Amino acid sequence: MPGYLVYRYIRKINYLNKSGSGLFPRVIRLCFGEDETITPTAIIPTVIPQRTAFEEAFLLLFYFFGLQISYLSWGVLQEKVMTQEYVSASGEIEYFKDSQFLVFVNRVLAFTMSGMALLCRRQPRHKCPFYKYVFCSFSNIMSSWCQYEALKYVSFPHQVLAKAAKVIPVMIMGKIISKTKYEFYEYVTAVILSVGMLFFMLDSGNDRAKSTVTTFSGILLLCSYIAFDSFTSNWQGALFRTYSMKPVQMMCFVNFYSCIFTVVSLIQQGSFWKSGSFMIKYPSFIVDCILLSICSASGQLFIYSTLSVFGPLVFAIITTIRQGFSVLLSCIIYHHNVNALGIFGLGLVFFSILLRIYCGHRLKTIRKLQSDSLKAQSI
Repeated sequence: MPGYLVYRYIRKINYLNKSGSGLFPRVIRLCFGEDETITPTAIIPTVIPQRTAFEEAFLLLFYFFGLQISYLSWGVLQEKVMTQEYVSASGEIEYFKDSQFLVFVNRVLAFTMSGMALLCRRQPRHKCPFYKYVFCSFSNIMSSWCQYEALKYVSFPHQVLAKAAKVIPVMIMGKIISKTKYEFYEYVTAVILSVGMLFFMLDSGNDRAKSTVTTFSGILLLCSYIAFDSFTSNWQGALFRTYSMKPVQMMCFVNFYSCIFTVVSLIQQGSFWKSGSFMIKYPSFIVDCILLSICSASGQLFIYSTLSVFGPLVFAIITTIRQGFSVLLSCIIYHHNVNALGIFGLGLVFFSILLRIYCGHRLKTIRKLQSDSLKAQSI
């Protein structure tokens, strides 16, 4: 709120046009200034080499498996950090329980790594005002918080429904934020994918506790999680299209604000110094934190690369499939049964992906033929 009031005041007095060339005016212009050649809905024309279908498929698979490896490793390491005993030099044994501090450490290392990359390698001129990163940083933190809190008040089937139907809210948010126009086949494949994931995940989790009561607070938190999560990817996708920044630039500035938000929250709760002393007391915890943060940072880089190249909808599909992949892996490792409904759901998921690829390729072919026909008529 204070930042918004500062922004409104600067705009009201027209400070950006009146200010001089000193340090303070330059900082204000960097945070709140807008490049005059860019309009909020404009897309900067950039020379992007056309990729072949094979190159695009290879790149998509590379990002997909990069995300899988990064976040599966991150999940294993996080489980280790939160469940293992840490032994001090004096023989004291203690568990670490502050997951928010882990988020803070992840953000700090991601900011440091991306910042070093910006300093070491020349990047395109950064044109996006800094304040625009605040929105996606805040919504990202809120989506994580709502997701964790919702687990306390929402039954397992409702959790599954929210994760399975993630693609549809992303499409709705895309129409609101970016005025994106989706093809009819994209809506159809999104529904098929969501239904397939719902069948598979419900069937695969039928041995879990389903007696948890879903409260109104839980539904509200779950809806907030979906809204914040959908907003985050679409807002970042809009920034990529409008300002053509590199993924590492997005990663640096989003994590900068995330560091501020999380450290303020930790200090306010009084857990920052407690977690810091735990880190000093148990040096092995530092090693685990570094490994965890490296996995998180590499995962973030794959996320921003996917958003910049393929957009928020494809990213939502990848993350939805990742949920199913994690459940399938769990079923294989822990020998959970997958019944006919789960197999049918998995079949629907693969069918929706193949249908989307086929329809997308067919639509491109038709448009190319129409374009070639118009060119031939004009000659």
